[in-house]
Amino acid sequence: MVSWKELWIEEGSTWIQSLEQHILLSLGALLIAFCIAFPLAIAVRKHPKVANIFLQLANIVQTIPSLAILGLLIPLVGIGSVPALITLVLYAILPIFQNTYTGLTTIDPSYQFTIKALGLPSRFALWKIELPMAWPMVLSGVKISLVMIIGTATLAALVGAGGLGTFIVQGIDSNNNQLLLIGAISAAVLALLFSFFFSLLEKGKKKRWLGILGILVLFLGSFFGTMWQNRPEAKEEKPIIIAGKLGSEPSILIEMYKQLIEQEDPKAEVILKPNFGKTMFLFNALEKEQIDIYPEFSGTLLKSILKSKEIPKTEKETYELAKKGVQQKYHMDYLSPMKYQNTYGIAVEKNFAKQHHLENIGDLVSLENQCIAGFDSDFDHQPDGYPSVQKVYGLNFPQIKVMDPSLKYKALINHNVNVIDVFTTDAWIEQYHLAVLKDNQHAFSFYQGAPLMRDDFAKEHPKVVKALNRLGGKITEKEMQKMNYQVIVQKKDPAVVAKNYLQSHHLI
Repeated sequence: MVSWKELWIEEGSTWIQSLEQHILLSLGALLIAFCIAFPLAIAVRKHPKVANIFLQLANIVQTIPSLAILGLLIPLVGIGSVPALITLVLYAILPIFQNTYTGLTTIDPSYQFTIKALGLPSRFALWKIELPMAWPMVLSGVKISLVMIIGTATLAALVGAGGLGTFIVQGIDSNNNQLLLIGAISAAVLALLFSFFFSLLEKGKKKRWLGILGILVLFLGSFFGTMWQNRPEAKEEKPIIIAGKLGSEPSILIEMYKQLIEQEDPKAEVILKPNFGKTMFLFNALEKEQIDIYPEFSGTLLKSILKSKEIPKTEKETYELAKKGVQQKYHMDYLSPMKYQNTYGIAVEKNFAKQHHLENIGDLVSLENQCIAGFDSDFDHQPDGYPSVQKVYGLNFPQIKVMDPSLKYKALINHNVNVIDVFTTDAWIEQYHLAVLKDNQHAFSFYQGAPLMRDDFAKEHPKVVKALNRLGGKITEKEMQKMNYQVIVQKKDPAVVAKNYLQSHHLI
C-alpha cells in the first residue's frame, strides 16, 4: 500500500477535477429542482387536493432506487451528465416542494385573518408576509435536498459523469481501500460543509440569499457551459473516442488502442475515457455514437448483450457467435480477439498445489473433504460459476465461505481457506504467487477480449481497424496478470505499462 502522500501526488489533480465535477453537478441539480419545486408549491398552496397528488408522485420517485432511474434513462438520453442530472433533480424535488408547501400552509391563522381584514392584494401578501414567514422551512428543504444530492451524485461515476464517485468505483473494482476512502470521505465532508454553510445562511437576510442565488446561477451556467463545450461537434475530422470499463485492465487496453492508432495514423486525434462505466453503459454509448470503440469480451456479448442461450464448446465458437450476433442485430464490427481469456478460475497457493500434485480443477475431487473454499456470492450462484464446476467435475466442497471479493485473497494467504475463485487475469494472482488450476474440461465460459465498434465507423476508419487487429492473438493470461499487477499494486501509469508491452513485442 502506498503512502497517502504518494497517493496525493498521483491522484491530486484527478481529485480536484472530480471535486469540481461533483460540486457543479450537485448545485446544478439543486437549482433546477428549486426552480421546479418552489413555484409549484406556491401555485398549489390553496389547492390541497392537487398538492397531495404532487406530493404522492414525488414520494413514489423517492422509493425508486437511483440506479434503476439511471438505467431507465440511459436508453432515452444516453450516458454522461444528462441522466445523472435528471436523476438528482427527481430526488431533490420532494424536500423542497414539501417544505415550501408546509411552510406556506401552516402560517398562524391570525395572520391570514389580518391579511383579509386589511384587504391586501394576494401577491403582496405572498411576497411580503407569507414567504418571509415560510422561508426557514423552505431553506430547510433546500438543505436536505443538497445533502441528499451530494451523496447520491457519487453514482454519477457509473454513467460516465465523473465526480467523487469515480474514486469509490475504482476503489471497489481494484480492491483499493485508499481510493474508496478518498471518494467516500470527500463526499461526506462536502455534504457536511454545505450543510454547515446553509445553517449559517439560515440566520442571514434576504439580500444575502439573493447573492447566493446569483452564485448558484453562475455555477449552473458553468455546468451547462462545460456540457456544451463537450458536445459532439459536426466537423470533418472528429476525434476518435475510446472508452473503457472500470478497472486497470480496460485502462491498459484502451491505452494500447490509442498508441496503436497513433502509430498507424499520426494525424488521428484519440480521446480516452477510462473507467467510463459497466457493460450496458458502454454498449449504449457505442450505439448512440457517444463513443467509437471499447474493449469487450466475447462471453459478455453473448450473455449480457445478445442474451444467447447457446453454450459454445470452444473459444473460437464463442467469438464467432458474438461477432455474428452483434453484426446482425446491432450493425457492429467485432475485431480480432486477443489470446488470453479473462474468465473464472480456481486458484490455490503454489505450495498447496505442489504438495498435493494439483494441476487441473478435477484434481481437487480427491481433496474436497479436506478443503475450505472461499467464493464470492456471484461465483457461488451463477450458472457458469461453481454450479458449473459441480456439474462438470463432480466437485462438491462440504465447507464454503461466501465472502466479499476483496477478502478472499487475504483469507487464502492467511490459511482461512484453501481454495478461492479468481478471474484469470487478476493482479493478485501475480502478487500472491498463486496457482490457477487448468479448466481442462471447460466448466467456465470463454471470454476473449477484442475491440468493438460500429460498422459505419469501421468502414470510415480502415487505418483504425488495421491498427487494432495487430493485437489479435497477442497477450497471454500471464502477461495480462503482470500488467494488471504493475498498475494496481506497483501503481504504474497504464499508458507506460501499455507502451512497454507494445514496444517489447515490436507492435510500435
